[in-house]
Amino acid sequence: MESQDTSFLRTLCSLRWLACAGQAATILVATWLLGLELPQQQLWAGVFVLALFNLYVQLRVHDSNPAPVTAFGHILVDVTVLTWMVGWSGGIANPFGSLFLILIALAALALPLRWTHAVAAACVGGYALSAVFGLPLQGGYFNSMDLHLWGAAANFLLSSVVVLVFSTRLAAALRERENQLALLRERFVRNEGIVALATHAASVAHELNTPLATMTLLVDDIAEQGNDNLEMREDLETLRGLLVQCRERVLALAAPAEGARSRADVSIGHVLEQWRLVRPTIQLRRNANAPLELKLDPGVGHLLQVLLNNAADAGERSGRAQVDLDIRVRDGQLYGEVRDYGPGFNANDAALPGTLFNSGKTDGMGVGLALSHATMERLHGELWMRPAEGQGARVGFRLPLNTTEVNA
Repeated sequence: MESQDTSFLRTLCSLRWLACAGQAATILVATWLLGLELPQQQLWAGVFVLALFNLYVQLRVHDSNPAPVTAFGHILVDVTVLTWMVGWSGGIANPFGSLFLILIALAALALPLRWTHAVAAACVGGYALSAVFGLPLQGGYFNSMDLHLWGAAANFLLSSVVVLVFSTRLAAALRERENQLALLRERFVRNEGIVALATHAASVAHELNTPLATMTLLVDDIAEQGNDNLEMREDLETLRGLLVQCRERVLALAAPAEGARSRADVSIGHVLEQWRLVRPTIQLRRNANAPLELKLDPGVGHLLQVLLNNAADAGERSGRAQVDLDIRVRDGQLYGEVRDYGPGFNANDAALPGTLFNSGKTDGMGVGLALSHATMERLHGELWMRPAEGQGARVGFRLPLNTTEVNA
C-alpha cells in the first residue's frame, strides 16, 4: 500500500504541473490581452525552473517512501518559486499572492504539526518578501483596480478547484487508511485469540494424552476377548483408528516447541483418509485427477477438513449426506472447491466468518473458519463462497504452491 507521504508528493506533482500551465497562461494573457509590461525573462525562468524541478521529483518519487521533511522541502521550492513569480509581477498588488494560503492548507491537511508551522512561516516570509521587494505593474489596457478585482476572481476560482481536488483525494486516502487499520485491528484480535486458544489446547493436550492411551489399550483388550464376533471386531477397529488419530493430534498439539518436526507436511490423500475415518457416513465424490500425493502445509490440511466437515453438516441437515470435492493444480496454484447439498445461503450475506467464536451453526464453536482465514493470510491465498446449481453452496480456495511448503 502506498504511504501517505508518497501520495502527498504525487498530489503535489499534479498540482505543480497545473501551476506551471496556469503561470504560463497568465503570463501570455497579461502580456497580450491586458497589455501589461512584465519582465518576460524572469517570469519564464520561474516557470522553467518549477517544471524542471517537478520532472525531477516525478522521476524520483516513483519508488520512494519519503519522510515529512522531504515533503517540506518540496513545498519550500514551491514557496520560493511563487515568491519569485509574485515579486516580479506586482508584489502585494498581485491578487495571486493569496496562493500562499493554498500551500499552508495543503501542509495542514497532510503534514505533522511542526512541519505545517514551518510551511506557514515560509509562506509568510515569502509573501513579505514579494510585498517589500515586488516590482509594480506597468502599463495595461485597464486600470489597476479592475485588474485587481478580475485577478481576485480568477484566483478564487483557481483556489477553489485546487482545494476541492486535493481535499477529495486526501479524504479518500484517509478513508482507505482507516479501513486498513480497522482490518488490521480485527486481524490482531483474531490472532490474539488464536494464540490464546493454541496455548490452552497445548495444555489440554497434555492432560488428554494419558486417558487416550488407556482407552487404546482397553480397545485392544476388548478386541482380543471378542474374537468370535466379527461385527464387534470391525467396530473396535474403527474405534481404535479414531483413538489413534485423536492421540496423534494431541501429541502434535503437545509438542509445539519441536518446530518443523511437529509441523511436517501432509499429503492430500492422507487428509482425505483421516476425514473419511471421522465421517464414515458421508459420501465423498472427488475429481479423478486430484493430486493426492501432493505435500502441503498442515494448515492447508486443517482448512480442507474444516470445509469438508461444514459441507457434511450442511448436507446432513438437508437429508443428503454427500460432499463433492474438486482439487487440482493449475499455473503453479492449488485450487480447491467443496460443494455441499445443504440449504444454501443468502446471497446478501455470503461472507465467510473470519473471527473467532462466530459460527453459523447452533452447535459450532466458531473456530474452524477463523483458523482457515488465518491460514489463507499466512500463505497469501484466497477463500470464497458461491451458490451451487440447484441446491447447496460451493466454498473454494486458491493457494500458491511455493508458499504451502513448510520451511525447515
